[in-house]
Amino acid sequence: MLADLTAGSVEDANARKSVRPKAAVVRAARAQQPALDALELLAPSERVKIIAEVKRASPSRGDLSAIADPAQLAVTYQTGGASAISVLTEQRRFKGSLADLEAVRAAVTVPVLRKDFMATEYQVYEARAAGADIVLLIVAALSQKKLAVLHTLVRELGMTALVETHSEEEVDRALEVGAGLIGVNARDLTNFELDRDLFGRLADRIPSGVVRVAESAVLKRKDVAHYREAGADVVLVGEALVTDGDPIRTLEKFLSV
Repeated sequence: MLADLTAGSVEDANARKSVRPKAAVVRAARAQQPALDALELLAPSERVKIIAEVKRASPSRGDLSAIADPAQLAVTYQTGGASAISVLTEQRRFKGSLADLEAVRAAVTVPVLRKDFMATEYQVYEARAAGADIVLLIVAALSQKKLAVLHTLVRELGMTALVETHSEEEVDRALEVGAGLIGVNARDLTNFELDRDLFGRLADRIPSGVVRVAESAVLKRKDVAHYREAGADVVLVGEALVTDGDPIRTLEKFLSV
């Protein structure tokens, strides 16, 4: 599944590239206002921090929410106390777009994450051109050489990479490229099964000074508390918020951990 999602995202990026050449995207990326310092804004604090996600659908759950106005939803998240906004831009299975990211970036003042299956420099430049402050790099989808190249480019453009891992080996690979923001995803992207205790098993492998992000398997306050007790500085929440009629109240509960 991960290989298919990554291949599809790259194919879609190549289609966009045929219309908007890389040189034009590079110019747009370099003309953007400086990216926000996500490492500073997501740094460990007395309370857990939340990355709230704009997410219409997923391969594991199907349609979640129509989200006619992603910018308005992002503003709601920010009002509720979210420290950053994640925007799914993958269009085939998650029904997102770069237009969603651009709309969110124009509406909020917190860092914005482009959450997609990134495997090319073109996609990284696209992210910055659209205003992203953070870019997702999934270790399992990339060779170590490609991970290093993309991580370096993300930093050169002033952004922060959220380097996603699923095992001890992948955490070590993330640290090898100098990742300052490491995520542990409870969802196995090869088969979409969940392991709610994976973060706890890997957290101690992530040294102090690196921001630790727990991803997936968050539906209730107790799930946030579970990750917090295991050492999470930040928790990324998607489904629980987009399917909730009152995301501000839910965020308040999650942030009380």
